[in-house]
Amino acid sequence: MNPTQLLRIEQGSKTYAGVNVLQDVDFDLQAGEIHALVGENGAGKSTLCKAIAGAIELTAGRYLVDGKLVHFTRPGAALKAGIAMVYQETSLVPTMTVAQNIELGHEKLFTSFRSLNIKAQQLLQSLRFHVEPAALVSTLGTAQRQMVEIARAAFHQARVIIFDEPTASLAPEEKHNFFQLVRDLRARGVGVVFISHALEEALELADRITVLRDGRHVITAATHEFTREQLVRHMVGRDLAQVQYARHANAAGQRREKVLSVENLTMGNIVKNMSFTLYAGEVVGIAGLIGSGRTEAAKIVAGALQRNLIRGGSVLLRGKPVRYRVPRQAINDGIAYLTEDRKLNGFFETMTVEENIYLGHLATRRGFRFLISASDRRAVAQRLIERLKVRAADTRAKIIELSGGNQQKVVVAKSLVQAPEVIFFDEPTRGVDVGAIPEIHQAIRQLASEGKAVCVISSYLPEVLAVSDRILVARQGRIAEEFQVAEASEDRIMFAAIH
Repeated sequence: MNPTQLLRIEQGSKTYAGVNVLQDVDFDLQAGEIHALVGENGAGKSTLCKAIAGAIELTAGRYLVDGKLVHFTRPGAALKAGIAMVYQETSLVPTMTVAQNIELGHEKLFTSFRSLNIKAQQLLQSLRFHVEPAALVSTLGTAQRQMVEIARAAFHQARVIIFDEPTASLAPEEKHNFFQLVRDLRARGVGVVFISHALEEALELADRITVLRDGRHVITAATHEFTREQLVRHMVGRDLAQVQYARHANAAGQRREKVLSVENLTMGNIVKNMSFTLYAGEVVGIAGLIGSGRTEAAKIVAGALQRNLIRGGSVLLRGKPVRYRVPRQAINDGIAYLTEDRKLNGFFETMTVEENIYLGHLATRRGFRFLISASDRRAVAQRLIERLKVRAADTRAKIIELSGGNQQKVVVAKSLVQAPEVIFFDEPTRGVDVGAIPEIHQAIRQLASEGKAVCVISSYLPEVLAVSDRILVARQGRIAEEFQVAEASEDRIMFAAIH
């Protein structure tokens, strides 16, 4: 037994309804080590980590902690052994405060809310997380909920902490702080398992990397032995072609029709006099830190949020002023918004692929009907599935059975079936495996080539640079800077977002 080895999985397997999700996987974690776990969606990463954290039980194999055989039947048992997991889909209680959620599992018989809030505030400040401890979790955004999950794991002083896509909702500055937190944990002897689709993060942060593919262990090696291209090859079993996009870097005088004009948009203290314009046949990227008003501005245009009644600014669709009370009105006018959180707002997980796509069709004035033809529903869905290369066993497969990349393609299909002219993509490849990202980017560029006005909101700067013709930088509720893609760089965008 290696004295620094915290845990080990030997020949671990997990089967659901006769399907092998994990098959004979070996994995180990040392004290004071950051071990990255990478692979495409459906590779078995989250399943392996849930088994380590006691959320599920392995069908076969051995699980050892400190060299002793263990069998966890619930997460609480793993937590007592010092193993905590920060889930991609947060496991917080929405009706409780941030401080109460952080303490959850270690509650005292008598608790002073004041002292609890002070303790939580000190912890959050030490992690450089700007979250109010007395706030209800239900009022927090995705990124802030992730921060509370991380703080809770730190509060429990676990010896092993598993992070499942921890940076998916964090802005670049917050990612920097998170990386520093993980390095501090490593310095204290904590073993960290880090799942990420962003291979650059794994290469920067990890000491070792394990690759899974189709539920099997492919390779484990020290990080310095890998390049990004080698990791991709191990993950997908082939070289991934780099998709090159034809640029539509139009000079101002060459731009096509002005489709959408947003002027001095204002909503409370979040969006403050934000102005931007979208043209047909162009992809506009909006970068910026979380809280800069990017998402809120798109939701206002799409009718999901309401701007100030007085001095709220104006939205012009082809020169005509519009103000939508509900998203359906925007949909009928040809405006679509694709949510940043597909699992919460993007689809109905208990429904099939074709049912989810057809719901988008029914949401339009043109597509609404009382009597639904099963053959029509299947034909509509099949057309979009083929266009977006959705990989599903059948159009009647449950969407929850699909990988993250294919789920995202279904969300895109659900909007494209509405034949929109203006499309907002909010974090279009968050939590999407590396093989599906070029396909989604290609679909975005294809829409622009068809004459649609496309806006991509993303915290991942390489994505903004890859798909955009023009890049806007949001800061503190306003558009602070605008770049043509030829003159933009990650450094220039980040400088504009922060300063």
